[in-house]
Amino acid sequence: METIKLLGLFIGTAIAEIVGCYLPYLYLKQGGSPWLIVPAALSLGLFVWLLSLHPTAAGRVYAAYGGIYIGVAIVWLWLIDSIKPSLTDWLGVFVCLLGTLIIILGAKNS
Repeated sequence: METIKLLGLFIGTAIAEIVGCYLPYLYLKQGGSPWLIVPAALSLGLFVWLLSLHPTAAGRVYAAYGGIYIGVAIVWLWLIDSIKPSLTDWLGVFVCLLGTLIIILGAKNS
């Protein structure tokens, strides 16, 4: 159960970071409202707070989080940007998640 909670925390953290970066992108590159910066800042604040909830050393969290972030970013590409990920996109996600799994499981043994 602990692993499921950790995975949910990683996914929530990734979504908060992506939203916090995507909204300014909409403002700067897509002609969106400058008011998009307000929820972007709140989302990035949420991202930082969520990172602080992870139960292990910051460096290990960042390393493991990277794989989850990549997976969430590819799903974002598909659902939000309406671009179907390629086979190599999914292969890259698989490799990254394998690395994340190794880091998380290794942390339990150290």
